[in-house]
Amino acid sequence: MCLYQEGRWNEAERAFVQVMETRKRVLGPEHPDTLTSMANLASTYRNKGRWDEAEELEVQVMETRKRVLGPEHPDTLTSMANLASTYRNKGRWDEAEELEVQVMETTKRVLGPEHPSTLTRMANLASTFWNKGRWDEAEELEVQVMETRKRVLGLEHPDTLTSMANLASTYRNKGRWDEAEELKVQAMETRKRVLGPEHPDTLTSMANLASTYRNKGWWDEAEELEVQVMETRKRVLGPEHPSTLTSMNNLSFTWKAMGKQAEALKLIDQCVQLRKRVLGVNHPYFLSSSATLGAWRLEGKG
Repeated sequence: MCLYQEGRWNEAERAFVQVMETRKRVLGPEHPDTLTSMANLASTYRNKGRWDEAEELEVQVMETRKRVLGPEHPDTLTSMANLASTYRNKGRWDEAEELEVQVMETTKRVLGPEHPSTLTRMANLASTFWNKGRWDEAEELEVQVMETRKRVLGLEHPDTLTSMANLASTYRNKGRWDEAEELKVQAMETRKRVLGPEHPDTLTSMANLASTYRNKGWWDEAEELEVQVMETRKRVLGPEHPSTLTSMNNLSFTWKAMGKQAEALKLIDQCVQLRKRVLGVNHPYFLSSSATLGAWRLEGKG
């Protein structure tokens, strides 16, 4: 799992495919270790933005684990949580929420309210609330998760840093920009030191901080970070990875605010075309960027 945790997903994919195929042949397709390999490969697909492939594997693993291990086995619950995360990434937020509530409540009962898996399920549900604009509910869960992770896992644990970053994003959406900035700077600097400057989580922290700068009207600071994140994501994750497309979308808004109309319009147009191909025409992110492109074109004609 070292390659996966370091964000080296291309290498992780090759390793997981090899292990999965060997385990299928030696142990059989329904052996718990084979299912773990399939789940690991699915998570790698999810992180690479290959959500259809992730979903196909995750459904298969979840159904097999339910039948072989039982509906409340920790591995079954992990499969349900993973599938819910893929639903969230695909913009299927109602399906994600339904699964996440079920998984969170069962995990609390089976493993306990402060078990790391319980905290992860709470954080996942908070992310779905965030995507649905239910920020008070998201904040309530995120504060609870962050404080518990600080106490149970420590201040610099990657999961604790994720909690800080998530809570900061909620603060930003609620207009509490100073609180958001303080948390985001702390998370970003710690991630740079602990995970490295090009780790996907570090890049997410940089992107989040740039969004806060944009909200505060600090266009130059936002632009500098966003260009850096976009170029690094293109190189590390690939030019069509969903996170790279998010960077393009964000930078276009900063350029628009800076009066760089032509650059902003060109970039959002590229983003729309790529999101259409990568995410599909029904994904909320495509619909949002497409609406933005239409509005900006109308402004230009006016």
